[in-house]
Amino acid sequence: MLDIKQYKAQVTEAAEKIRAELPAGTGVPSIGIILGTGLGKLAEEIEVEKALPYGELPNFPTSTVESHDGRLLIGHLDGVPVLAMQGRFHLYEGYTAHKVTFPVRVMGGLGVETLLVSNAAGGMNPHFRRGDLMLITDHINLQGANPLEGPNADAWGPRFPDMSEPYDLELRELAKEKALEHGIKLQEGVYLSVMGPNLETKAEYRFLRRLGADVVGMSTTPEVTVARHMDLRVLAMSVITDECFPDALEPVSLEDVLEAAGEAEPKLTRLTRAVVVTIGEGVAA
Repeated sequence: MLDIKQYKAQVTEAAEKIRAELPAGTGVPSIGIILGTGLGKLAEEIEVEKALPYGELPNFPTSTVESHDGRLLIGHLDGVPVLAMQGRFHLYEGYTAHKVTFPVRVMGGLGVETLLVSNAAGGMNPHFRRGDLMLITDHINLQGANPLEGPNADAWGPRFPDMSEPYDLELRELAKEKALEHGIKLQEGVYLSVMGPNLETKAEYRFLRRLGADVVGMSTTPEVTVARHMDLRVLAMSVITDECFPDALEPVSLEDVLEAAGEAEPKLTRLTRAVVVTIGEGVAA
Protein backbone atom coordinates (compact mmCIF):
# COMPACT_ATOMS: atom_id res chain seq x y z
CA MET A 1 0.00 0.00 0.00
CA LEU A 2 1.26 3.46 -0.91
CA ASP A 3 2.37 5.60 2.02
CA ILE A 4 0.73 8.79 0.82
CA LYS A 5 2.43 11.03 3.37
CA GLN A 6 5.85 9.75 2.36
CA TYR A 7 4.97 10.03 -1.33
CA LYS A 8 3.83 13.64 -0.93
CA ALA A 9 7.01 14.44 0.98
CA GLN A 10 9.08 12.95 -1.85
CA VAL A 11 7.22 15.02 -4.43
CA THR A 12 7.73 18.16 -2.35
CA GLU A 13 11.44 17.43 -1.95
CA ALA A 14 11.90 17.04 -5.72
CA ALA A 15 9.86 20.17 -6.44
CA GLU A 16 11.91 22.23 -3.99
CA LYS A 17 15.12 21.02 -5.63
CA ILE A 18 13.87 22.08 -9.06
CA ARG A 19 12.60 25.40 -7.75
CA ALA A 20 16.03 26.09 -6.28
CA GLU A 21 17.59 25.44 -9.69
CA LEU A 22 15.39 27.96 -11.52
CA PRO A 23 17.35 30.82 -13.06
CA ALA A 24 17.37 33.91 -10.87
CA GLY A 25 14.36 36.15 -11.35
CA THR A 26 12.27 33.56 -13.21
CA GLY A 27 9.19 31.73 -12.07
CA VAL A 28 8.06 28.19 -12.75
CA PRO A 29 6.90 27.74 -16.37
CA SER A 30 3.16 27.14 -16.73
CA ILE A 31 3.70 24.71 -19.62
CA GLY A 32 5.10 21.22 -19.09
CA ILE A 33 6.11 18.94 -21.96
CA ILE A 34 6.79 15.21 -21.95
CA LEU A 35 9.17 14.71 -24.86
CA GLY A 36 8.18 11.19 -25.72
CA THR A 37 8.81 9.46 -29.03
CA GLY A 38 8.37 11.92 -31.88
CA LEU A 39 9.36 14.98 -29.89
CA GLY A 40 12.97 14.22 -28.99
CA LYS A 41 14.35 16.81 -31.40
CA LEU A 42 12.22 19.51 -29.79
CA ALA A 43 14.79 19.51 -26.98
CA GLU A 44 17.25 20.98 -29.48
CA GLU A 45 14.82 23.83 -30.16
CA ILE A 46 14.50 24.73 -26.49
CA GLU A 47 16.76 27.50 -25.24
CA VAL A 48 17.88 25.52 -22.21
CA GLU A 49 18.81 27.53 -19.14
CA LYS A 50 19.17 24.51 -16.89
CA ALA A 51 19.34 20.78 -17.62
CA LEU A 52 18.85 18.54 -14.60
CA PRO A 53 19.66 14.83 -15.01
CA TYR A 54 16.98 12.70 -13.39
CA GLY A 55 19.66 11.05 -11.30
CA GLU A 56 20.34 14.37 -9.58
CA LEU A 57 16.71 14.97 -8.65
CA PRO A 58 15.51 13.53 -5.32
CA ASN A 59 13.28 10.46 -5.65
CA PHE A 60 13.10 10.63 -9.48
CA PRO A 61 13.14 7.33 -11.35
CA THR A 62 15.63 6.93 -14.20
CA SER A 63 14.79 5.95 -17.75
CA THR A 64 16.00 2.54 -18.91
CA VAL A 65 14.81 2.87 -22.53
CA GLU A 66 17.67 3.57 -24.94
CA SER A 67 15.62 6.01 -27.04
CA HIS A 68 14.78 8.15 -24.00
CA ASP A 69 17.21 10.63 -22.50
CA GLY A 70 16.84 11.34 -18.82
CA ARG A 71 16.89 15.07 -18.15
CA LEU A 72 14.52 17.77 -16.98
CA LEU A 73 14.97 20.88 -19.12
CA ILE A 74 14.17 24.36 -17.87
CA GLY A 75 14.13 27.01 -20.57
CA HIS A 76 12.24 28.77 -23.34
CA LEU A 77 10.69 27.56 -26.58
CA ASP A 78 10.33 30.48 -28.98
CA GLY A 79 10.36 32.78 -25.98
CA VAL A 80 7.77 30.82 -24.00
CA PRO A 81 8.92 29.39 -20.62
CA VAL A 82 8.68 25.58 -20.56
CA LEU A 83 9.57 22.69 -18.29
CA ALA A 84 10.32 19.63 -20.41
CA MET A 85 10.89 15.99 -19.56
CA GLN A 86 13.47 14.59 -21.98
CA GLY A 87 12.49 10.97 -21.53
CA ARG A 88 9.62 9.31 -19.66
CA PHE A 89 8.98 6.16 -17.66
CA HIS A 90 6.90 3.07 -18.34
CA LEU A 91 5.25 0.32 -16.34
CA TYR A 92 7.11 -2.30 -18.39
CA GLU A 93 10.39 -1.00 -16.97
CA GLY A 94 9.27 -2.36 -13.62
CA TYR A 95 8.10 0.92 -12.12
CA THR A 96 4.80 1.28 -10.29
CA ALA A 97 2.14 3.60 -11.67
CA HIS A 98 2.93 6.01 -8.83
CA LYS A 99 6.60 6.11 -9.84
CA VAL A 100 5.82 6.48 -13.54
CA THR A 101 3.72 9.55 -12.79
CA PHE A 102 6.00 11.01 -10.13
CA PRO A 103 7.35 13.74 -12.48
CA VAL A 104 3.81 14.85 -13.32
CA ARG A 105 3.03 15.16 -9.61
CA VAL A 106 6.15 17.30 -9.29
CA MET A 107 5.13 19.48 -12.23
CA GLY A 108 1.68 19.97 -10.78
CA GLY A 109 3.16 20.78 -7.39
CA LEU A 110 5.43 23.38 -8.98
CA GLY A 111 2.51 25.14 -10.63
CA VAL A 112 2.50 23.80 -14.19
CA GLU A 113 -0.99 24.34 -15.63
CA THR A 114 -0.81 22.75 -19.08
CA LEU A 115 0.79 19.43 -20.05
CA LEU A 116 1.72 18.50 -23.63
CA VAL A 117 2.47 14.83 -24.27
CA SER A 118 3.71 12.79 -27.24
CA ASN A 119 4.11 9.07 -27.78
CA ALA A 120 4.70 6.34 -30.34
CA ALA A 121 1.75 4.13 -31.18
CA GLY A 122 0.73 1.35 -33.50
CA GLY A 123 -2.04 2.33 -35.89
CA MET A 124 -5.05 0.00 -35.91
CA ASN A 125 -7.43 2.33 -37.77
CA PRO A 126 -7.26 1.24 -41.43
CA HIS A 127 -7.31 4.89 -42.50
CA PHE A 128 -4.04 5.59 -40.67
CA ARG A 129 -0.61 5.16 -42.17
CA ARG A 130 2.92 4.87 -40.83
CA GLY A 131 4.27 8.36 -40.13
CA ASP A 132 0.86 9.95 -39.52
CA LEU A 133 0.22 12.13 -36.49
CA MET A 134 -2.87 11.53 -34.38
CA LEU A 135 -4.50 13.94 -31.98
CA ILE A 136 -5.71 11.94 -28.99
CA THR A 137 -9.37 12.63 -28.27
CA ASP A 138 -9.88 9.98 -25.60
CA HIS A 139 -8.18 6.90 -24.17
CA ILE A 140 -8.71 3.38 -22.87
CA ASN A 141 -6.47 2.11 -20.08
CA LEU A 142 -5.78 -1.63 -20.26
CA GLN A 143 -2.50 -1.53 -18.37
CA GLY A 144 -3.96 -3.17 -15.29
CA ALA A 145 -2.71 -0.35 -13.05
CA ASN A 146 -4.00 3.04 -11.99
CA PRO A 147 -1.80 5.80 -10.49
CA LEU A 148 -4.69 6.90 -8.27
CA GLU A 149 -5.00 3.61 -6.41
CA GLY A 150 -4.32 3.69 -2.69
CA PRO A 151 -4.96 6.60 -0.32
CA ASN A 152 -5.99 9.87 -1.94
CA ALA A 153 -4.23 13.17 -1.30
CA ASP A 154 -7.15 15.58 -1.17
CA ALA A 155 -4.81 18.54 -1.65
CA TRP A 156 -3.94 17.20 -5.11
CA GLY A 157 -7.41 16.27 -6.29
CA PRO A 158 -10.68 14.46 -5.55
CA ARG A 159 -10.97 10.80 -4.67
CA PHE A 160 -13.09 10.19 -7.79
CA PRO A 161 -11.89 12.61 -10.49
CA ASP A 162 -14.06 13.10 -13.55
CA MET A 163 -12.56 11.83 -16.82
CA SER A 164 -15.34 12.72 -19.25
CA GLU A 165 -12.96 15.02 -21.15
CA PRO A 166 -9.36 14.09 -20.29
CA TYR A 167 -7.94 15.86 -23.34
CA ASP A 168 -8.74 19.57 -23.30
CA LEU A 169 -11.20 20.46 -26.06
CA GLU A 170 -9.89 24.00 -26.50
CA LEU A 171 -6.32 22.75 -26.86
CA ARG A 172 -7.44 20.11 -29.36
CA GLU A 173 -9.11 22.78 -31.47
CA LEU A 174 -5.94 24.85 -31.28
CA ALA A 175 -3.84 21.89 -32.45
CA LYS A 176 -6.15 21.30 -35.41
CA GLU A 177 -6.04 24.98 -36.31
CA LYS A 178 -2.23 25.06 -36.22
CA ALA A 179 -1.97 21.82 -38.17
CA LEU A 180 -4.11 23.34 -40.90
CA GLU A 181 -2.01 26.52 -40.94
CA HIS A 182 1.20 24.50 -41.32
CA GLY A 183 -0.19 22.03 -43.84
CA ILE A 184 0.21 19.08 -41.47
CA LYS A 185 -2.16 16.15 -41.77
CA LEU A 186 -3.54 15.43 -38.30
CA GLN A 187 -5.63 12.36 -37.64
CA GLU A 188 -7.89 12.11 -34.58
CA GLY A 189 -8.74 9.11 -32.48
CA VAL A 190 -8.71 7.00 -29.34
CA TYR A 191 -5.44 5.87 -27.75
CA LEU A 192 -5.38 2.54 -25.92
CA SER A 193 -2.58 1.73 -23.50
CA VAL A 194 -1.28 -1.73 -22.66
CA MET A 195 1.50 -2.85 -20.36
CA GLY A 196 4.03 -3.98 -23.00
CA PRO A 197 6.86 -4.30 -23.77
CA ASN A 198 5.95 -6.88 -26.40
CA LEU A 199 3.94 -5.85 -29.42
CA GLU A 200 0.53 -7.42 -29.91
CA THR A 201 -0.59 -10.57 -31.70
CA LYS A 202 -2.97 -10.49 -34.66
CA ALA A 203 -5.80 -11.66 -32.42
CA GLU A 204 -5.04 -8.95 -29.88
CA TYR A 205 -5.07 -6.22 -32.54
CA ARG A 206 -8.48 -7.42 -33.69
CA PHE A 207 -9.72 -7.40 -30.10
CA LEU A 208 -8.36 -3.92 -29.30
CA ARG A 209 -9.78 -2.45 -32.48
CA ARG A 210 -13.21 -3.82 -31.63
CA LEU A 211 -13.00 -2.06 -28.26
CA GLY A 212 -13.00 1.25 -30.13
CA ALA A 213 -9.31 2.11 -30.19
CA ASP A 214 -7.54 3.68 -33.17
CA VAL A 215 -3.98 3.24 -31.90
CA VAL A 216 -2.22 1.23 -29.20
CA GLY A 217 0.78 2.20 -27.08
CA MET A 218 2.51 1.61 -23.74
CA SER A 219 2.44 5.01 -22.03
CA THR A 220 0.53 8.28 -21.61
CA THR A 221 -2.65 7.20 -19.80
CA PRO A 222 -0.99 7.16 -16.35
CA GLU A 223 0.47 10.65 -16.82
CA VAL A 224 -2.79 12.01 -18.20
CA THR A 225 -4.81 10.52 -15.36
CA VAL A 226 -2.58 12.17 -12.76
CA ALA A 227 -2.53 15.46 -14.68
CA ARG A 228 -6.31 15.56 -14.72
CA HIS A 229 -6.45 14.56 -11.04
CA MET A 230 -4.40 17.72 -10.38
CA ASP A 231 -6.56 19.77 -12.79
CA LEU A 232 -3.87 20.30 -15.44
CA ARG A 233 -5.04 20.86 -19.01
CA VAL A 234 -3.75 18.13 -21.33
CA LEU A 235 -2.97 17.90 -25.04
CA ALA A 236 -1.52 14.64 -26.38
CA MET A 237 -0.49 13.42 -29.82
CA SER A 238 0.71 10.08 -31.17
CA VAL A 239 3.18 9.28 -33.93
CA ILE A 240 1.96 6.25 -35.87
CA THR A 241 5.14 4.20 -36.09
CA ASP A 242 3.72 0.96 -37.52
CA GLU A 243 0.58 -0.33 -39.18
CA CYS A 244 -1.15 -2.95 -37.05
CA PHE A 245 -3.52 -4.52 -39.56
CA PRO A 246 -4.01 -8.21 -38.61
CA ASP A 247 -4.52 -9.47 -42.16
CA ALA A 248 -1.31 -7.83 -43.39
CA LEU A 249 0.80 -7.80 -40.23
CA GLU A 250 4.58 -7.73 -40.61
CA PRO A 251 7.31 -8.03 -37.95
CA VAL A 252 8.40 -4.71 -36.43
CA SER A 253 11.70 -3.89 -34.72
CA LEU A 254 12.71 -1.00 -32.47
CA GLU A 255 14.76 0.32 -35.37
CA ASP A 256 11.62 0.43 -37.53
CA VAL A 257 9.75 2.33 -34.82
CA LEU A 258 12.54 4.87 -34.36
CA GLU A 259 12.87 5.34 -38.12
CA ALA A 260 9.16 6.10 -38.48
CA ALA A 261 9.27 8.43 -35.47
CA GLY A 262 12.25 10.23 -36.97
CA GLU A 263 10.41 10.78 -40.24
CA ALA A 264 7.39 12.23 -38.44
CA GLU A 265 9.38 14.24 -35.91
CA PRO A 266 9.71 17.47 -37.94
CA LYS A 267 5.93 17.67 -38.34
CA LEU A 268 5.20 17.06 -34.67
CA THR A 269 7.93 19.50 -33.64
CA ARG A 270 6.52 22.29 -35.83
CA LEU A 271 3.02 21.66 -34.59
CA THR A 272 4.01 21.57 -30.93
CA ARG A 273 6.01 24.79 -31.26
CA ALA A 274 3.04 26.55 -32.83
CA VAL A 275 0.75 25.35 -30.04
CA VAL A 276 3.21 26.40 -27.31
CA VAL A 277 3.64 29.88 -28.79
CA THR A 278 -0.12 30.43 -28.95
CA ILE A 279 -0.62 29.20 -25.38
CA GLY A 280 2.26 31.43 -24.30
CA GLU A 281 0.63 34.44 -25.92
CA GLY A 282 -2.53 33.73 -23.98
CA VAL A 283 -0.60 33.44 -20.70
CA ALA A 284 1.23 36.68 -21.39
CA ALA A 285 -2.03 38.46 -22.22
